[in-house]
Amino acid sequence: MSDPDLDALRLACDRALTGHGPQRAADLLATIPPDTEMDRYGTGGVVAELEAEVAQVLGKPAAVYLPSGTMAQQAVLRVHAGRSRRQTVVGHPECHLFRHEGGALARLQGLVERPVGDRHRMLLRADLDDVAETPAALVVELPQRDLGGPLPPWDDVVEQAAWAHDHATVAHLDGARLWEAAAGYELPPSDVAAPFDTVYVSFYKGIGALAGCAVAGPADVVAEVREWRGRMGGTLFGLWPGAASALTCLRRRLPLFPAYLERAREVADAVRDLPGVRVVPDPPETPMLHLLLSTTPDAFRAAARALAEEGLWTWAQPGVTGDPTVVRVELPVGDATLALSLEEARTAVARLAGAV
Repeated sequence: MSDPDLDALRLACDRALTGHGPQRAADLLATIPPDTEMDRYGTGGVVAELEAEVAQVLGKPAAVYLPSGTMAQQAVLRVHAGRSRRQTVVGHPECHLFRHEGGALARLQGLVERPVGDRHRMLLRADLDDVAETPAALVVELPQRDLGGPLPPWDDVVEQAAWAHDHATVAHLDGARLWEAAAGYELPPSDVAAPFDTVYVSFYKGIGALAGCAVAGPADVVAEVREWRGRMGGTLFGLWPGAASALTCLRRRLPLFPAYLERAREVADAVRDLPGVRVVPDPPETPMLHLLLSTTPDAFRAAARALAEEGLWTWAQPGVTGDPTVVRVELPVGDATLALSLEEARTAVARLAGAV
């Protein structure tokens, strides 16, 4: 439930520890150029321009813009299921599709979730040996967000996609944070996308644009996803605001992800020796990390509010863990993290952990 007082504090802060800082309407509207060419029901204009650029960046024949990642991945997996006449989707137990979408694959699309691997570590090729059935698709999430942003060895990722192809199915990349994964692997996004038949990317997360995303892949598959976008209510009269914002932010921020990764590692170096602070993974493998803090949720919230009152935004509240004396927070690195001094970042984390 939103706390109006805390929301006001957040918007009043002039510094932030995470991401690109608190989002303000004026900043997001400024990512839409005034001469933007409008689309009509997703056809033409800046939507077509974005789709062409995303297809090029990802090295795929075609791409389609959608307003929601939940819609995008349901649509593309529905297409794969329809083509194969199978219903099973294989993925890691902690993947976003299985954890955070309210059972949408089953309840809306008639698909069957098939978790595989240990929920406390990354999915590896060897885990797939436990799958005897032939699925509609294998979903690989890079990086593994709920585990703190780690990446499997690149050779293992290639072997996972090869497993899918050897089993007469497709490999789909949940690349909501593909831009972060590309920095971690020190590969261009097209190389990360290459082993996969289809790829989903988000524009509001690391890129920091308005809500929206894209699916890229073969032209015939993308054409079917475009039809499902319409069936699912996503082909709005005008999709141009989100698409224009995405194009602006993609061009502005994609070159910055190596610097975001370097800063993530600098932040880890600055805080790992603090009492009651644990960095996950250590060192960070992408421009994001989790912090485990030995404190209680109430103490954390009090410290976060005090920091916000001093002009530094951190988090509204922590994530809980199995230990009531330990909380978890996710630290995506962006423009605001680059602008904040490492000393201030260290001091903030120390206060949140009750180490000062």
